Amino acid sequence: MELWLVRHGETLWNREGRLLGWTDLPLTPEGEAQARALKGLLPPLPAYSSDLLRALRTAELAGFRPEATWALREIHFGALEGAPWEALEPAYKEALLRFQGFHPPGGESLEDFQERVFRFLEGLKAPALLFTHGGVVRAALRALGEDGLVPPGSVLVVDWPRRVLDRLLPQG
Repeated sequence: MELWLVRHGETLWNREGRLLGWTDLPLTPEGEAQARALKGLLPPLPAYSSDLLRALRTAELAGFRPEATWALREIHFGALEGAPWEALEPAYKEALLRFQGFHPPGGESLEDFQERVFRFLEGLKAPALLFTHGGVVRAALRALGEDGLVPPGSVLVVDWPRRVLDRLLPQG
């Protein structure tokens, strides 16, 4: 089944290299421009979005009115929310880079996060657009045997649950 995974446009914390999970930050002007650049590039499929403002606004600026769901939210970073990458303890950095064994204090374990996301993806019965977050996109990539961080405003097209079909990255 074809899924279009759209990472929301840039936020201030993305630009600053801070962990951004459930904090509901708006898009920066650059993030809004990234979202507008998607208008007309995405197919007219049913659209779903994280219920957080940055994903919903990306969908809106791209020309969609998605169904919002908490299942497409980023991982909950708990006490690490807003922490700069450089200030993280090495064990947290390593777990995030490996995308295994991460469980922030007061937050959501990586395993629970992936279970939430995959349960939603497995419930989809038709091709769809998903306006979501970097962690959700990375979880899907890893499930397809790939890995990588995608910049804000990026789009990946996948044949779920088989393979990645295409990558549309923001210009600039």
